[in-house]
Amino acid sequence: MRVISGTAGGMPIRVPGHVARPTTDRVREALFSSLGDLVKEARVLDLFAGSGALGLECLSRGAASAAFVDADRRACDTIRTNLTRTRLSGGTVHRATLPSHLDRLPAGSRFELIFADPPYARDDSTSPLLPALLTHEGLPALLAENGLFILESCRRMPLPEAPRWKLLREKSYGETRLSYLSPS
Repeated sequence: MRVISGTAGGMPIRVPGHVARPTTDRVREALFSSLGDLVKEARVLDLFAGSGALGLECLSRGAASAAFVDADRRACDTIRTNLTRTRLSGGTVHRATLPSHLDRLPAGSRFELIFADPPYARDDSTSPLLPALLTHEGLPALLAENGLFILESCRRMPLPEAPRWKLLREKSYGETRLSYLSPS
């Protein structure tokens, strides 16, 4: 894996060994092509960050800051290593469980871009994280005005009910679905 574009473009990044499905270069290229100038000067929240590839890409493309959140110590260590190797500034790493960590963010925290890549639910019993994230009361309030919540999920599984969110668009790449959401 590598940073695709920007000041760290082409630099390889590490992926924690336990991460079974990092966001591919192809999906990241399409995602960032669709975001265009929205990334410049954005405050970014990268949830279930894994290698930190999405937040790193934002920092490389001129984002003001990126907060990386992952529950796994190895993932957080990998993100710190990737920040050091790419020499990107503005990144902070938080080892925390989700979605409960969202309740502990400082009052008034706002982000122009929020990315979430929870473990894919392969069937109804596999992962309660996606529904918990989509129904979390505080998540919509973390978005700045005109901000976007971009959710990565398995294309084969329908998105759970999300009354707090309005689906702006969806795009699929193989098994990966990107959902662009705003508060309803």
